[in-house]
Amino acid sequence: MSEFQFSNQEMSPGLKKIFKNIRSIITVVVLLIIAWSGFFQVGPEEAGVIVRFGKYTKTVMPGLNFKIPFIEQVYKVPVERQQKLEFGFRTTEANVRSQYTKSGTQDESLMLTGDLNLADVEWVVQYRINDPYKFLFKVRNPQSTLRDISEGAVRQIVGDRTVNEVLTVGRTEIASSVQQLIQELSNSYELGVKIDQVVLQDVNPPDPVKAAFNAVNEAQQEKETLINKAKSEYNKVIPRAKGQAEETIQKAEGYAVERVNNAEGQVARFNELYSEYIKAPDVTRQRIYLETMQEVLPRLGNKIITDQDGNNVLPLLQMQMDNVKKLNAPASAEGDK
Repeated sequence: MSEFQFSNQEMSPGLKKIFKNIRSIITVVVLLIIAWSGFFQVGPEEAGVIVRFGKYTKTVMPGLNFKIPFIEQVYKVPVERQQKLEFGFRTTEANVRSQYTKSGTQDESLMLTGDLNLADVEWVVQYRINDPYKFLFKVRNPQSTLRDISEGAVRQIVGDRTVNEVLTVGRTEIASSVQQLIQELSNSYELGVKIDQVVLQDVNPPDPVKAAFNAVNEAQQEKETLINKAKSEYNKVIPRAKGQAEETIQKAEGYAVERVNNAEGQVARFNELYSEYIKAPDVTRQRIYLETMQEVLPRLGNKIITDQDGNNVLPLLQMQMDNVKKLNAPASAEGDK
């Protein structure tokens, strides 16, 4: 007791102050520990799932949040980030010029088509987590389950198609059907994910038969090219021939209508003349004669029509010829001068 009192008497004033405020210091330290372990930050593309003794409590949004230290635990789930699963290949380096490898992925990419052919299918599943609670607690390993679901869906869809559809024209339809099937299975398993897109990266025949498949594809493409050329020529020639035939038919129909109308007009004119002829035959006959001569005589040119003797006409003609010579003579004389 005397030694303690002696040591207490020998302590410096600073130590005495520390021992005197030890309770306050401990309280401050505890509060700092609580604040450090209780407050947490959730990123802008994340959601925070809080559990208390392993039981789900609530989901918090991005920003500064608080949990009970040592009692509650937080899991940060990237709900806004698009994630992907690769099948048939793996990305070894993601850069401007990414690098890939197929090592160890042959089993998941090689599959049987509906016509009993093999195809090497590489695809990517892009997804987002839309329900953090389901993603964390409904399935033990959600990413592994999603991978198994995706592989099973692709094998099912590809198994219902021919190898030509898988390699060429049916790829878009296959990707759409796979996306729909994966989403349905994910909903039934309550994975809490939304499938954004399924992309068939590359579809090839197996390496041992790739050359034969390429030759068949080239032959089919050449066949399609020739068929398209033939259809193009057909579309050029046949419509032109149909147009010409239609034009000929319309011309013939127009000519027939014109001939019929002309004939009908001539018949109507003849009937009118005949009606007038019945009323006055001599007058009508004379009028027809005069009209005919009026139409015919201008076409004859310089011709003179006389009677059999022509005596009364010849002097008149001689007079006209003399007058013509007199009119032409001064002109020719002036020309000589």
